[in-house]
This record gives sequence, structure tokens and C-alpha cells, in this order.
Amino acid sequence: MFEKLSAVEKKFEEINEKLCDPQVVSDIEQYTSLMKEIKNLTPVVEKFREYKKLKESYDEAKMLLDEGGLEKDFREMVQQEYEEAGENMEKAEQELKVLLLPKDPNDDRNVIVEIRGGAGGEEAALFAGTLFRMYSMYAETKGWKPEILSSNPTELGGFKEVSFMIEGEGAYSRFKFESGVHRVQRVPETESQGRIHTSTVTVAVLPEAQEVDVEINPADLQIDTYRSGGAGGQHVNKTESAIRITHIPTGTVVECQDERSQYKNKDRAMKILRSRILEAEQEKQNAEIAGARRLQVGTGDRSERIRTYNYPQGRVSDHRIGLTLYRLEAILNGDLDELIDALITAETAEKLKAQ
Repeated sequence: MFEKLSAVEKKFEEINEKLCDPQVVSDIEQYTSLMKEIKNLTPVVEKFREYKKLKESYDEAKMLLDEGGLEKDFREMVQQEYEEAGENMEKAEQELKVLLLPKDPNDDRNVIVEIRGGAGGEEAALFAGTLFRMYSMYAETKGWKPEILSSNPTELGGFKEVSFMIEGEGAYSRFKFESGVHRVQRVPETESQGRIHTSTVTVAVLPEAQEVDVEINPADLQIDTYRSGGAGGQHVNKTESAIRITHIPTGTVVECQDERSQYKNKDRAMKILRSRILEAEQEKQNAEIAGARRLQVGTGDRSERIRTYNYPQGRVSDHRIGLTLYRLEAILNGDLDELIDALITAETAEKLKAQ
């Protein structure tokens, strides 16, 4: 591990030297790439340098203790320094192991979230709207920008389905744990009697794909236009601004009708299409590399029930890590950090175990 860390530190110093070269500074593309690399390497190098200082203190204290002949008070002070340096070295070494774990290349990307009502009809659609609000509020607490790309609202204020983008550095690293089936247990707003119903909503989380990530041949696309439909509004059914794009080789279909402009709807539909195709390609690669084995925590199987929101008891349970929090209202208002941090910790532990 320490040979690898020395190599990382050497690379860090070489990049810093390049960043002082006027030719590199004038090349915007190269300069931006190097700055991104420096940003990724900085936490590792800083922690490694901290570790080296601690080891220096530890070795000096050990040498003094081994020599002997120290006065009692001074010996006690050196002994304390020796023990503290040793403990801090162990802690820094564990932190370095975590920092050296392979990073998900998509972590810094914007994210596209797709929410669909599952079992439960109108009640599922209403909860899809609740989850959309929860994720939007969470994004705003992070300073990220949520933007609806496509939606199919219901008359009662829910969504049969809604796709939206979260723009912000690191958005995917936080949202990727939300893929899967979310279950809600509550007395439905559509139910006059006090019976608790169970409904489900499916969430898919995709890293935003750039054009350079996915090459789509225009000849492979079937693009249809149609009139918008929905819960109402003056523009509905007036013009053929809605877009349906079918990617013929994969059978992937994307529809978008939220904008009045056919061009804007097409642009949004293409964003979703590229991200879906990228995700499918990455899942195939992951399956081949890992022999279809996936960590229990992470971008989970969409058919897997990952979380239950129980209204009568005010609790949220994440079934992947056995975590239950009695903070339902706060979580539905976007306070997701405790849940997501626990999932990241569990994933990190799995990765360390697998090394």
C-alpha cells in the first residue's frame, strides 16, 4: 500500500509542476483535466503526508524510550507521545485504505432520477409525488438544481411517472443508492376508512450521459410526434409538440411532453435515452467483470424492495443495511443525509472486506 501511496504522491508533485507551465495553463482542456486530477489526488496525498509525520514522531519517541536513562516526568511525556502517535497512525492507515478504494467514475456526474408508481394505483402515484418532493428538497439543501425532464401527472397531484435531472457535482454519488422499490404503508388519501394500505413506487437512478459516452447512430432512432395529454392546461392537445424516441437496436423508448417546444422535448428525451443506454452498457460490463455478483449496497436491483416508509409508526426502514429511523417526517422533507451516509459506510465496509 505504501509503495502505491508514494507513487500517488510523486504523480501529484509532477502534475503540480505541469500546472506551473505557461503552455499547459494556456491549453484550457489540458489544464482543466489536470486540475480535476489534482482535486482527486489531494485528499490521498494530504492524508499520506499526515501519516508520515505521525510515523516520524512515533519512531523518534520509540528511539528515546529504547535508549533509556530518561527522567521520570520526561519519560512519561515521551511514552504518551509514543502511544498517541501509534493510535493516530492506525487511524490514518485505515483512512488511507478507504481513500485508495476504486472510485465510481460516475460519482461526480449529474443524475437523472426516474420515479414510477407501482402497485397501488392512485395511492402509488401520490407517493411517487411525495418521493419527487423529497428528492427535490434534498437536492436544494445541497445547492443542486432539480429540473423535470418528463412527467405524467394525475388529477389528484401525483405522478404515474416522472423523470428529472439533478445538476450538481457529486449528485450521482449520493443519489445512486435510491435505485429500487420503495414501499409505503399508510392510510391512503384516497381511502375514506382507516385501513392501512401498502403501495410501491419504483425508482431508477442514472448518471447523466454525455454525447461522448454513448454514440447513437441517428439511423437507429425512430422519432414520433404526437399531441400532449395530461391533467389539463390551455396547451394540452393543441399542437404536436410531444416526442417519442425509440432506439431500435435496444428497444428503449423515451417520451417527453412537458415543454411546449418540440425541440426542447426532443433534447430532454435524448438526455434520458443516452443515460439509459449508458446504464445498460455499464450494467453489462459490471456483470461480466464481477460474474454477475453485485454488492448488497450500491446501485441495487430495481426489482428489489430497498426501503419501507411506515406512516402509522413514523419510521423509515432501509432493508439493505437493517437500519430503522423514527424520523419519517424529516426524511420526507429532504433530510436524507443520515440514511445515505449509513449506506455509504456499509458499501465502503463491503469493499474493504472484498479486497
